[in-house]
Formats: sequence, structure tokens, C-alpha cells
Amino acid sequence: MKLPSSIHFQYVVITILVAGLILFFNFFLPQIVDESIWIIFGFVAGLSYLLSVVTRWLYLKSPENLLSLKLLGMIIRILSSLGFIGILAVLGLENIILFIANFFIIFLFYMVFDIYIFISNLRPISK
Repeated sequence: MKLPSSIHFQYVVITILVAGLILFFNFFLPQIVDESIWIIFGFVAGLSYLLSVVTRWLYLKSPENLLSLKLLGMIIRILSSLGFIGILAVLGLENIILFIANFFIIFLFYMVFDIYIFISNLRPISK
């Protein structure tokens, strides 16, 4: 059985997977989960979805710029993530190391998802 190849379906699957992992670790190992984990999750999930939809829309407008679009999306994701961490650090967090560790774990899950989508959408080279 082949799963649907819709980016929206794949995004929902990865979001449910990450939310399940957060709930699992929050229930069994609460000392390694920051109290603002759901704020982190919402930010990273929303940003990843927004960037994937915008990148796909721009790709349909101009298919020859796929690499530039993906790199631009990754740069926007990294800069906005650093800004998010900076804003929350200035607002004052109790355990900043745990917050940053939780943030980058969730960030890397979505980065791997983005790389997987990028690789799965490559066209085969035919000579």
C-alpha cells in the first residue's frame, strides 16, 4: 500500500509523529522536556508548513529555481529560529539550555522532513 504523496498529508504525519514523541517524553521523562515545548512545537511546525507551501508555490511558478528556493527557505528558517530563541531568551526562561536543546531537537525533525521532501521530489537524470 502506497501512502499519498501530498505534501500536506506528509506534513500532518510528521506533525503527529513529533507531537506523539513530545507527549511520550513529557509523560515518561518530564525532566528532559521544557515547559514551553508546545510553544516551540507550534512555532517550528507553523514555520515549516508555511515555508514548504510557499516554496512549493514558487516552484510551480519557476521550476528552474528549485535549488535557490530550497536554500532560501532553509536560510529563512534558520534566521527566524535564531530570532525566536533570542526573543524568548530575552523574555527570561528558567532553563535556557533545556529550552535550546528541545528547540533544536524539534527543529532537526522538521529539517530532516524538509530534506526528505526535497530528495523525493527530485527528477531522475536521463541522458
